[in-house]
Amino acid sequence: MHHKDRLVPEEVALLVTCLKALTGAVSCIHIVHHRSLLAAIFGMSLWNYGTDVMDAMVELLISLAASSGQLVDLCLEMLVTNFMPPSSSSTHFIELLKQPRGVDKKHQVLDRVHSTFQDIANLVPLTPLRLEKIVRERMPNIYTKEPFIVMYVENMLRLESGAAGKLVGGSMIVAIMDRLIDLDVEIAWDDILQDDFSKGIFDMELEDLEGFSDHVQQDGNELTRESLIQRFFGGNLVAEKLDSLLVLTFEHLESCTESGRLIQVFETLLQSFQKTVLTAYKSKFAQFVMFYACSLDPENCGKMFASTLVDIFVSGVYPAWRMSAVAYLASYLSRAKFVTPSFVATTLESLVKWCFEYCNNQDGDINPKAHKVFYAGCQAIMYVLCFRMKSIISVPRLRSQLRLLRIEDILRHPLKPLQVCLPSIVEEFLRLAKTNGIFAVPDTFADYGMLESELSRAFGGIERLDMFFPFDPCLLRKSDRFIRPNFVYWSMVRSSYYEDEEDESASDEDITEAGVDMADDISVDEDIAHFDEFDYSLDKMSITPRDSSAKFGGRVHGFVQMPSKIRPSTSPESL
Repeated sequence: MHHKDRLVPEEVALLVTCLKALTGAVSCIHIVHHRSLLAAIFGMSLWNYGTDVMDAMVELLISLAASSGQLVDLCLEMLVTNFMPPSSSSTHFIELLKQPRGVDKKHQVLDRVHSTFQDIANLVPLTPLRLEKIVRERMPNIYTKEPFIVMYVENMLRLESGAAGKLVGGSMIVAIMDRLIDLDVEIAWDDILQDDFSKGIFDMELEDLEGFSDHVQQDGNELTRESLIQRFFGGNLVAEKLDSLLVLTFEHLESCTESGRLIQVFETLLQSFQKTVLTAYKSKFAQFVMFYACSLDPENCGKMFASTLVDIFVSGVYPAWRMSAVAYLASYLSRAKFVTPSFVATTLESLVKWCFEYCNNQDGDINPKAHKVFYAGCQAIMYVLCFRMKSIISVPRLRSQLRLLRIEDILRHPLKPLQVCLPSIVEEFLRLAKTNGIFAVPDTFADYGMLESELSRAFGGIERLDMFFPFDPCLLRKSDRFIRPNFVYWSMVRSSYYEDEEDESASDEDITEAGVDMADDISVDEDIAHFDEFDYSLDKMSITPRDSSAKFGGRVHGFVQMPSKIRPSTSPESL
């Protein structure tokens, strides 16, 4: 059983013979008396051998697991270890997996691993439950090399969709979401600089377009798509791992849709979201798993997600969670192209109703800390209407429904939400409301306290949840192709509104209540359209500031300071 790394044919034949002989003698093997022999067996890796040895090894493992309950966990651990190539030869296998024969090797190993799981489960009924614990405990940490952690998660998803999925599938999904959050929080936004406080939230997505154009011209227009991506992501290993795992998760969700299991998987995702993502401090990308799942089934998953967020906001216990929930809700309703105007209007009605009842029960004055949940709700309403007002008022029934809401009464209440919420959101909302004649808006914004004050900066406390917009444009290179077709960028909405203002004779967009094509037909500014050939067009920059001590805004000077650039990783692996 003890041999060198590379075996000659005669040694391979002898090893196969030994393994088959042991398979016939498993009843004689004792877990204590034969520790050395068992250590040699369980220390072998399928990745190091050909198919003859692999078949003999898995046959031995099945016999060992069936012979003694004490050996089941050891057999399962050995199989789970083979989710990835041995760490001692990691460099060799990383290069091998890039070649066709490496891909074949991967299939040879993993197909046998999963078929062996099933064979053992048929003999030992409690196998799935014991396997679940082992897989979770052996899950690689965030510093594991990208090809290996991706391969491990790929096997977890294979278990979720396999025969044991009914027993272990939920825990696999939860564990993967936990790891996505672990990677997410490792990514910092230290390259987002905010030097010009005059910029507002909606300008952030577009503010670097002019600077980027100048940079391209200075370089002789030689920047390729790949070089741009390298500038954005150069060296950030954590972001690249997260990106790859998100793509793997998106593809799994697509397969769940095809097999009719999406709602079942989504219910598990939603539970995990509430426990991990919702409570995470300004998660950047992991939440897009929810966004994409909703896009695959807007009628069921999409409505379930929004309704859950409304329930948390209206009746939740912890203020921070309630504020986070309404921020997710506002960002989701604003950015999801597949959400209908009718559903947006109905959801807004729930938020307005809660805010209105809150006002009726309050006789005090403005207080950002005491009433922060209320201010979060008001800001969410205005934020959604900045994105969705036109699609709503284009439907006569919804326009009337919007007029009947008591939004103006809430905004004029002594709690003065317009002086506390983010000024750029307030300003954009009031401008659009006045343009479309939905609410009675004074000729000047001075009455609404448009300049950011200490009240506005105090809103949300240390968490600065007033500046948290979870579904900002996704800045991950590979994940973008899944999100982009279903995503509303501010450039789309902005160009539509400004065209209406500049050309009063232009007809309104033909936006139906179905709302699915709400943003497809909205023209984009000429410069933005020019750069849209890149996977990372500049209208996709994050609009969530990083610095809790700074005022909102911040013009970024120069191409290398773009908000969409993720700082290179300083993890032990990168060092």
